[in-house]
Amino acid sequence: MYAMQYAFTLPADYDTRQLRERVGAAVHSLDDRAGLGLKAYLFRDRGVDGSPVNEYACVYLWNDTASMSDFLVTGSGRFQNIIRFFGRPSVDHWTGIAAVAGPARAAAPKAASRRLTALPTDADDTGLGLAARIERETEELAKLARREDVHTAALAVDPRDWRLLRFVLWADAVPPEEDATERYEVLHVSTPELAELR
Repeated sequence: MYAMQYAFTLPADYDTRQLRERVGAAVHSLDDRAGLGLKAYLFRDRGVDGSPVNEYACVYLWNDTASMSDFLVTGSGRFQNIIRFFGRPSVDHWTGIAAVAGPARAAAPKAASRRLTALPTDADDTGLGLAARIERETEELAKLARREDVHTAALAVDPRDWRLLRFVLWADAVPPEEDATERYEVLHVSTPELAELR
């Protein structure tokens, strides 16, 4: 699995209704995309769930990097539609560690949470602290994914900046106790190869 995300911060007075309509007209374009486990179309409103901004974002969980590359750079992936509308964004990406199906997998998720955690250098410089941290986070993810309101939970690492991503799709709302950097409304989820996510 390989995770990626791009996001667009919108002006405070941006007509979000227009954006939602535009997204609504295009959300099914990747419903059959080869290599794509899932794409979540996300939005957060300024002042809602602690968000300081209006933001449109997309999170992808790919089954292979070749499909991700094809989407981003070859012109056949519809990524060019995003570029034409918003400009070319910076794309964050993470190497997958785990993707776990939750009991709510059959329902269309309505909310998502994203947590980014810095992974500090081990005090003893052996690297074993990182391995132990990843093992604990993976166990915590599996436990979280057993909640009745979880659709999908994923864990991935950015080895350039050493940040850990935890991304969770929720059946209804992100629980108040969920430790999240961002909380999103889910506009749509494309899931062409969701069952193949590892």
